[in-house]
Amino acid sequence: MAIHHSLQLLLLPLAGIWVSYASAQQPEPSGAGMNADACPNYAEYSKHPHPPLSEGPLALPFQRPDAVCRTFRSDEIERVIRDVTSRMKDPDLARLFENTFPSTTDTTIKFHTDGTDAGAGAGAGAAAGFPFRSIYGGDEDEDEGMWQGPQSFIVTGDITAEWLRDSTNQLSPIQPLAKKDPAIYKLILGAINTQSEYVIQSPYCNAFQPPPISNLPVSHNGQDDSVHPAYEPSFVFECKYELDSLAHFLALANDLHAHTGGSTEFLHARWLKALDTLLGVLEQQSQSTFDPDPGSGSGRFVRNEYTFQRPARTGTETLNLDGVGNPLNWGTGLVRSAFRPSDDATILGFFVPANAMMAVELNRTAAVLDGAGKAAGLADKLRAWSRTISDGIWEHGVVKHRKYGDVFAYEVDGYGSSVLMDDANYPSLLALPLMGFVDAGNEVYQNTRRMLLEKEGNPYYLTGREFRGIGGPHVGLLNAWPMSLLIQAQTSDDDDEIKECIDLVLNSAKLGLVHESVNVNHLTSYTRSWFAWANGVFAATILDMAKRKPHLIFTEPTPYEM
Repeated sequence: MAIHHSLQLLLLPLAGIWVSYASAQQPEPSGAGMNADACPNYAEYSKHPHPPLSEGPLALPFQRPDAVCRTFRSDEIERVIRDVTSRMKDPDLARLFENTFPSTTDTTIKFHTDGTDAGAGAGAGAAAGFPFRSIYGGDEDEDEGMWQGPQSFIVTGDITAEWLRDSTNQLSPIQPLAKKDPAIYKLILGAINTQSEYVIQSPYCNAFQPPPISNLPVSHNGQDDSVHPAYEPSFVFECKYELDSLAHFLALANDLHAHTGGSTEFLHARWLKALDTLLGVLEQQSQSTFDPDPGSGSGRFVRNEYTFQRPARTGTETLNLDGVGNPLNWGTGLVRSAFRPSDDATILGFFVPANAMMAVELNRTAAVLDGAGKAAGLADKLRAWSRTISDGIWEHGVVKHRKYGDVFAYEVDGYGSSVLMDDANYPSLLALPLMGFVDAGNEVYQNTRRMLLEKEGNPYYLTGREFRGIGGPHVGLLNAWPMSLLIQAQTSDDDDEIKECIDLVLNSAKLGLVHESVNVNHLTSYTRSWFAWANGVFAATILDMAKRKPHLIFTEPTPYEM
């Protein structure tokens, strides 16, 4: 891949040695004597502390790569780091923000083009040998515009693959800067365009290979999955159908529109085709397991369009009943999700948090279309879907608990069965106000929140000698996720609760980065030293505090907004 220079510097991390420098608050080094070929794999670099250490009692290391090794550069990002850290009263907290806010742009932008480079279009992809026609059909004319314009490939960390959900959340903290920095705007626009191609080609899949125009090598997940509809492995890294992945695709564009005062540059034929493909999935996955028409043969079994089987010793890695999953009833208004945002299989396929997020994002997308004066009929269709799903949640997704009263279930099947729990991964029940489905003061939400944050109410609320929080089946019964504490802080108005959550995360971040999960009895036992999504959630939490509760983190209680 060629290295492009525009408003940002793009370099790919290669094998070698990162060079640390004093601090983002000091003048940045020129990189003299430093060559991009000397940049190592950040997954290895992040496992070790690097000087200089923060001046607080935790003495946290500085974990940003050398300036020449960062995968994306923006003066606006550096400005925010200076603005926030210079106001903070805890030097350890300041160091953690300094490391985490730019984690995505420093380390995970594996490919980006602003669309003006020669060959960065459909022709370049064809030259790479990629079969452009979608496996879902279509003619050559429908491929017009493929891979044209800005494109961005964003990995979540130590795997060279892009998850729709993770990449959207990774970019979320810098979305407000899109109106100030044209380079960030193009980066996010490129991410929307790239995700559009992923959704068009394989809407049931969750994680994808590098775009063919990047000339980056593909990787393999080492699994032997049997999936329908079939997918192209040179295009798809993993094909677990997660409803929230499609909701995140909508959220990425909706957020850019909101933060730029109404940009609709992404509203082109390819994005609209992706939206139409998404609606096709909603139609297919709102179908029941048995035919509701009594005239068709007394409730005959109707095999789902999507099936997934994986040879695995862990039940959460595959779907039972020959890859279909447990039966779901008709007439609920809800949409099936085969997997959760943790990439674990659902038990009951109507996964409430993803349905809630989809309902919100469909409504937001309808408003975007209205504002652009385009596709009025399509906007009405999106609103109708949103209402149907929302009504289904309130009718089937709210159950009465013997202790907590009316609460949101995590999963339901429409037959009256429910799973009462929460998982740390977003979207979650705890995060319902953040996604805009309910106000934080809503009685059912407050009942649910009490349930989720007690061991008696949530089987995956984990406590130990050194840490606590919500975990999930993905990493077992001893590891809680810092992400859950950050969501807890963002959905609270109680100063003591917020401070306790942030302190727990801070004390678990000995390497100056936020981990995927932490053993509740041993802080030194964790999963993933480098997890850009979790780092982004920490940065978003600090920015939320800076605006909403500045007295908790700043020396002066003056609100700060990017």
